[in-house]
Amino acid sequence: MDEDQIRKYILENFEGVGIAEDDGNAFFFYDPENKIPFITIVTSDKYDSYSGLDRPDVFRLNLGIGKMTFRSMFPAEKIPTESGYDFTQTNVIMPHPEYGRMYWVCVLNPDEKTFEKVRPMLAEAYDIAVRKYNVARAASRVA
Repeated sequence: MDEDQIRKYILENFEGVGIAEDDGNAFFFYDPENKIPFITIVTSDKYDSYSGLDRPDVFRLNLGIGKMTFRSMFPAEKIPTESGYDFTQTNVIMPHPEYGRMYWVCVLNPDEKTFEKVRPMLAEAYDIAVRKYNVARAASRVA
C-alpha cells in the first residue's frame, strides 16, 4: 500500500472526514474545526525523528485507538521510546514512539496483509473521533 491508497481508503470509507496536508504529511479530522487529528500519515522527520522518515519512499501511518484494543496488543507497555522497538522497521504495527501513552499505534509502509489488520483499528479510531466530537458538541449546547 502506498500513502495515496491509504488516503483514498480513509476518505472513501469514513463519512465526514476532512484532511489537512502539510509538506506531504496528511492529518485526518472528524471535527470541522480540525482541532485534533485521529489518523495521520507522516512522510518526514518534521514532527519527530524516531522512524527515519527521511529515507526515500518511507511513510508512517499513525492512529489513536481505544485503551482496551491497545492493551490487548501491548499489555504492559513502557514508555514507547524505552520499550526496545525499532521505530525504523517497516510493516510492523507498534506503539507510536511519542503518543503510545495516549493509545496511538503506528506502522511504516504497511503492505496489503498488514493493512488488513489495520482496517478495524482505523474504524475504531474513526468511531472514537465521532464520539468525542458528539460529546463535545452536546456539552457546548448545554453550556
